[in-house]
Amino acid sequence: MTWQRIMAMTRKEVIQIRRDPRSLMMIFAMPLIQLLIFGYAVNLDTRHLPLCVYDRENSQMSQDLLKRFQSTSYFDIVRVTGSYPEVLRALDEGTCKLAIVVPAGFSEKLRSGGSVSVQALLDASDSNTASISLGYTQNIIQGYSAQVQVTWLNKRGVHAGAPVLTMQPRTWFNEDLESMANIVPGVVALVMAVVGAFLTSLTVAREWERGTMEQLISTPVGRLEIQIGKLVPYFFIGIADTALCAGMAVWWFKVPFRGSWIVLFGCSMLFLVVVLSLGYYISVTARSQLGASQMAMLATFLPTFLLSGFLFPIDQMPVVVQWITRVLPSRYYVEILRNVFLKGTEIRFIAGNLIALAVIALALITLSTRRFHKRLE
Repeated sequence: MTWQRIMAMTRKEVIQIRRDPRSLMMIFAMPLIQLLIFGYAVNLDTRHLPLCVYDRENSQMSQDLLKRFQSTSYFDIVRVTGSYPEVLRALDEGTCKLAIVVPAGFSEKLRSGGSVSVQALLDASDSNTASISLGYTQNIIQGYSAQVQVTWLNKRGVHAGAPVLTMQPRTWFNEDLESMANIVPGVVALVMAVVGAFLTSLTVAREWERGTMEQLISTPVGRLEIQIGKLVPYFFIGIADTALCAGMAVWWFKVPFRGSWIVLFGCSMLFLVVVLSLGYYISVTARSQLGASQMAMLATFLPTFLLSGFLFPIDQMPVVVQWITRVLPSRYYVEILRNVFLKGTEIRFIAGNLIALAVIALALITLSTRRFHKRLE
């Protein structure tokens, strides 16, 4: 293996990239488009849920309870109904996701120290939103109930002391519990996986379709030299895309970055080796650019989106699926990105993920080198 041959292959691949304006557009347009779409469209924060109310009593106390819903950013009262059929119609039409029904005799039962139930009707067609809105509702009603109990005891001369058990929550690493801080680093992994594997999946397939493979085979360049030479340009393109995505995450989406840029780019380089090798393996397996591109999208986009922990926690998946995720490089890179971005984790604490990526990279390089044969079949 000589560097002169590798540089010759690299120059050849750079010329191919320059002659294909569609690839150049994809190199920089795809990361921007994906980052903007996922950064703004995928939002797991549930706020401003449309709320309908049916106050059967319309007293000062019932209005006080409903104002607690109105004063939060979690609910927006969009409709005040006057009957049960109107409530059901609003839920059926999708006007509201939650309806609160305050019963008659609400204030009288509270003043007498009795118990009273407030009805909450939820649209559970979206179970995740329904579960979150139910939790918000319970917290609001429990807070109002505690205030009513204290007022009732004080009026009777009973001093209401502080509860024995209290909780003081502190959230670390994502203090405002914003989903964007969790999603955007995962989008970086998604972009790098798709772009890296997609572009390199066309390298060898392009040679077959254009009829230049015979010339390449007749040269003294070795199989490993061909692979390295073809992947070097895309490696530097991937680094540029990583810098672009990381810069937008920090300065555009305001995702906190507490780690080291050196650690980030070092880990990204290893991940790039993995996805570029995966794309090259697909390229030497598929003889057409269309088939190679479809295989690359299937092997990167869906696994990264669904099984890497990007959106869905891996520890909540079935055990069999958890074992499958161990062979996905994006799983380890997503975890690295979140640790570096939000926690500022030192490299020694993510060494296990780096070792896993290195093993996968070595396996893919070996498979792709052995898969490519310098002969016409």
